Amino acid sequence: MASLTKFTKIGLSSGFKIPVIGFGVYKTSKDEAGPLTYDALMAGYRHIDSAQFYNNEQEVSEGIAKWLSEDESRKREDVFYTTKVAHVGYDITKRSVIESLEKAKSIDYIDLLLIHSPFGTKAERLGSWKAMQEFVEDGSVKSIGVSNYGIHHIQELFDFDELKIKPVLNQIELNPWLCRKELVDFCFANGIEVEAYSPLTRGHRINDPEIVAMGKKYNKSPAQILIRWCLQRGYIPLPKTANPARVSENLDVFDFEISAEDMKSLSHEDQYYVTNPQWDPTTYMG
Repeated sequence: MASLTKFTKIGLSSGFKIPVIGFGVYKTSKDEAGPLTYDALMAGYRHIDSAQFYNNEQEVSEGIAKWLSEDESRKREDVFYTTKVAHVGYDITKRSVIESLEKAKSIDYIDLLLIHSPFGTKAERLGSWKAMQEFVEDGSVKSIGVSNYGIHHIQELFDFDELKIKPVLNQIELNPWLCRKELVDFCFANGIEVEAYSPLTRGHRINDPEIVAMGKKYNKSPAQILIRWCLQRGYIPLPKTANPARVSENLDVFDFEISAEDMKSLSHEDQYYVTNPQWDPTTYMG
């Protein structure tokens, strides 16, 4: 596990590869998004996670484009760019992804397009998937997946009679107190990679005594312990920060390994700690 590096990539079922750690830009303003994306790339991140809902797709894309333009040895395929469809339905997805592609025109294409959440009807979710498959077929999007999907949502997709392309990934909230074992195991068993958003618990449990103690043991910050925990569980963590110093710190997690015993004690399989109890779309039954 310690052989992982910040440049390690994981193979997706689409044939493309995704960096093992990403940089999140949720709640990053338009003014900050471009410079922060550029700084993240300079620090060594190669995977940027945006969304239509974040309202910063163009600025993030321009930050990537700026970084690429400064050195001819930097190639577009060196950077993995994700965005997400905000609202489900065939027509609205077609329109919104065309807009997302226009905002990303400085970087030519979208590496990964996700359905942001299952909120909506079954017909609308499947309509979105049909539209997303069409963007893969024309080459403007390389891979497609889901976010905040529970097992029943994924199964619904598997049962879709117009399914041509299976989801490569499910982006869900994960932390040591929210392991979602059944959902994660289902994803891995079906060739779906798992991304962990809010791996730092939105700061709510960053000073948990157990995490602080582990930080002292390994000479790492609590944030680094939480990120490394994700990596060793096989998740792709998406830490976010607006603090320039922490951009690099959150990436400095590849020079140590948490022992198997400590991983076991950190992993509270019996708990279900969602950082925002009003936001757990994996349980949505509509």
